[in-house]
Amino acid sequence: MYLGIEIGGTKLQIGVGPGDGTLAGLWRQSVDVAAGPEGIRQQITAGVPALLARSGVGRSQLRGVGIGFGGPVDDSTRTIIKSHQIEGWDGFPLADWITEITELPSVLANDADVAGLAEALFGAGKGLSPIFYITVGSGIGGGLIIHGEIHRGAGRGAAEIGHLRATVASGEKMGTGTGQWLESAAFLRGWPEPVPIFSRHVPLEEVSSGWAIQEKAREETRSDPARGAYLAQLAGGIECITAVDVARAAAEGDPLAGAVLSRALTYLAEGICQVIALICPRRIVIGGGVSLMGETLFFQPLRQLAAERVFKPFGNCYEIVPSALGEEVVVYGAVALARRTIAGWVK
Repeated sequence: MYLGIEIGGTKLQIGVGPGDGTLAGLWRQSVDVAAGPEGIRQQITAGVPALLARSGVGRSQLRGVGIGFGGPVDDSTRTIIKSHQIEGWDGFPLADWITEITELPSVLANDADVAGLAEALFGAGKGLSPIFYITVGSGIGGGLIIHGEIHRGAGRGAAEIGHLRATVASGEKMGTGTGQWLESAAFLRGWPEPVPIFSRHVPLEEVSSGWAIQEKAREETRSDPARGAYLAQLAGGIECITAVDVARAAAEGDPLAGAVLSRALTYLAEGICQVIALICPRRIVIGGGVSLMGETLFFQPLRQLAAERVFKPFGNCYEIVPSALGEEVVVYGAVALARRTIAGWVK
């Protein structure tokens, strides 16, 4: 049996299982961002024995630990490079620390990488290659799985779709109808190239993540309170608006919510098309909280937007599908990674 740990920007999960796509037990808590890394480490220290007691698994049955961390990690030093959600993780030797508190060998990886591994082995990408996994939540992450193995580039990560650059027009004004947005953007006017003085370049996750959807909705509602009145009422105030509220309002036909969501999906489709042009994956699997908006609000418009923009020779080579493994996908992948990696170490 192996432990699998997910350390994200909003939640912490620990699971135990044999690494075959099943779990014998799961422990989950929310992350206290204000408590920082030390608070998360205290949660892990308490969570492991709580999980084992609940699942009926003895420590003597454990063979190792897999960790999926929400940020880039260094394979050679087994340390955290950076967390984009919680400050204070930089340079921390997480794998060695986990080994110290559990007395078990451990392996460290990026959370989207291990989620992609789980989907390729047990979920929506099973039997196919290459698989490109995308998580769209508070941030955006990616993982590339080729023939059942995580592609890690030079050892510090790869497939970071959330950090592709998106071109945003300065002072953009979204249209008044659902699905209309960025009508003033230079590249949508057919201009041959963006004009630097009128545009800026930001990471994709700053325009397409759940956090970005939330912030754009608040910004537009502040700018035009009358147009944003329904969304503000639904959320209980402008500063309470979340991506969940945007999805609910868009489903009910609210023009502002529809425009905010359409903007985010269009940028995401642009990023996906860059991935397709470079890698031509057989299947693109998307998970994360934002993808839970479902077929009508998320996947159908995203597929259409991608089809309109994709490199045409690759247009019939890919599929865009939802994750099959739910909120536990990182834990499934971390357990599987531990089994595959650590079993080879101890032979």
